[in-house]
Amino acid sequence: MHQKMKLEKKQKMKKAHRFLYRRRLLSAIAISVVFASGCGKGKEDEQTIQQEREAANTREAVSLTVWGAEEDTELMEQALDRFQQKYKDQADFQITYQAQGESSCKDALLGGLEEGADVFTFADDQLQALAAAGAIEPLQNADVIRTEHLPKAVEAASVKNKMYAYPLTADNGYFLYYHKEFFSEEDILSLDNMLQIAADNGKYMAMDWSSAWYVYAFFGNTGMEAGLNEDGITNYCTWNDKEGEIKGVDVAKSMLEIAQNPGFSNRTDTEFLQGVMDGTVIAGVSGVWNAMAIEEAWGKDFGAAKLPAFACAGRQIQMASFSGCKLVGVNAYSEYPEWAQKLAEWMVNEQNQKLRFELRGQGPSNKQAASSEQVQESLAIAALLEQSEYSHLQRIGGKFWEPVEAFAANMALGNETGEDLQKQLDQMVEKVTAR
Repeated sequence: MHQKMKLEKKQKMKKAHRFLYRRRLLSAIAISVVFASGCGKGKEDEQTIQQEREAANTREAVSLTVWGAEEDTELMEQALDRFQQKYKDQADFQITYQAQGESSCKDALLGGLEEGADVFTFADDQLQALAAAGAIEPLQNADVIRTEHLPKAVEAASVKNKMYAYPLTADNGYFLYYHKEFFSEEDILSLDNMLQIAADNGKYMAMDWSSAWYVYAFFGNTGMEAGLNEDGITNYCTWNDKEGEIKGVDVAKSMLEIAQNPGFSNRTDTEFLQGVMDGTVIAGVSGVWNAMAIEEAWGKDFGAAKLPAFACAGRQIQMASFSGCKLVGVNAYSEYPEWAQKLAEWMVNEQNQKLRFELRGQGPSNKQAASSEQVQESLAIAALLEQSEYSHLQRIGGKFWEPVEAFAANMALGNETGEDLQKQLDQMVEKVTAR
């Protein structure tokens, strides 16, 4: 709170200095114009007045720093160049693009708001913390942005129905990739079938259980819940539930059965892609960021679809997923807030989201870009949209990740510790919900 008050005070001082500077400049120009009109005559007077009028329109020197993913460097260079060309008659720009991991943007920014980027891209699960810290403020043009972007992206960019950021993508989720030579459209409806086919062919289906983000797939559609409390920091979690049709232990037993299947491979996203390239992996769970590489590897046999169902407690349960968006934020402490906001809005417009899809394969949040023929033809985007019916916005506090990952790691090893499953679930939930 103290930091936020300090930042607000400094921002007001900056605005006051800019206002005084502009008022003095206009006063000086006005005096010069009056002086010139009184002392000169004819063409000399007119030329003097014109020169002073032109001086009144003095071009502003604008310096902005933009943070974003290293992989976006080429894309952003094009977008920033076009921005400067569009507004070249209004200001002299010096725009610097710096690589900054989107998953750690919040920590980097809150480490020093005054030295942070004017404009930055980040994952939507960091929005609430940034808003609470006063690092970003509600959008002034929120009504316009709402009409231009997909509802789920607008929701991801909002806190208590107030928009704090500009939606950049609507594709931060996961789905199924599969090789059509091995699987039919019917095969991919069942995880058990897929694992059996993979094992029969001496291949693997891969999923990353070292990431709690993916592990959510097994609990998300069971009736058990996990999410963020009203305080925006702590979690609630019922994954150790002993009641209901599906219990926590039921899911744990299913994970153990999957882990012991010879057709299953617990792999990180990088290892999954390596397996695709060397031919050992013929199916897996990942996101759109791998679409281009996988399609290049599998060619005409490239397939993508919603996640399959898995066997649990004597029934088939559709696998769930976390969903999310990449957002663009404007530092509340930017020295040039109007230009920073204009640049952020430019980054998420239809033209630049189409360019982002062409160069990076990322799904647009902009309605017009998302409805374009090229985007509609993307198998990966179609799979993501199909999975969206079973996805939920990621709203999780920081204490969720490590306990879930520790639990899943032990499941992947076949319960190597030998500890009672209910006890493990209880311990996991206790840590996830710790205050």
